[in-house]
Amino acid sequence: MESITLTAATKAEKYQELLPQIEALFQVESLWLPNLANCVAVLKEAFQWYWVGFYLVQDEQLVLGPFQGPLACTRIPFSKGVCGAAYTTQQTQLVPDVNQFPGHIACSASSQSEVVVPVFYQGKVAMVLDVDSEHLAHYDAEDVVGLEQIMALVEKYVAPSYINR
Repeated sequence: MESITLTAATKAEKYQELLPQIEALFQVESLWLPNLANCVAVLKEAFQWYWVGFYLVQDEQLVLGPFQGPLACTRIPFSKGVCGAAYTTQQTQLVPDVNQFPGHIACSASSQSEVVVPVFYQGKVAMVLDVDSEHLAHYDAEDVVGLEQIMALVEKYVAPSYINR
């Protein structure tokens, strides 16, 4: 598969249309790195977000993984920012205004809203997906549901190969 097909009119429909296509990508590739790279490429292309990427748990911190968008922070302590909050609480973080989030890490001043979804392996956070928008309150509950469904596929197909590398 070398392209993703989208015909959906609504955001919720777009997520549902992406799910089987992303799963098909993961089923034909066993390596974690190309799978994560293709996942962020699909999301960036489908939604035209400002920044999309993974931060991987490594050396007791979150380390930048595959992403699309402007230059990013390379390392994030577990105790800092929205990504750190997703890691420590083990819950998706929906932030309508990052400037109001205590301890927000401003990798880019253009980022105004954010969603971070933890990805688990054997009950522990293995990585987080971080998506940023240059618009306030850009993301909503539909994004949370859709991204959590996609990250469930990452948990099933990709996290084991990342952890067992």
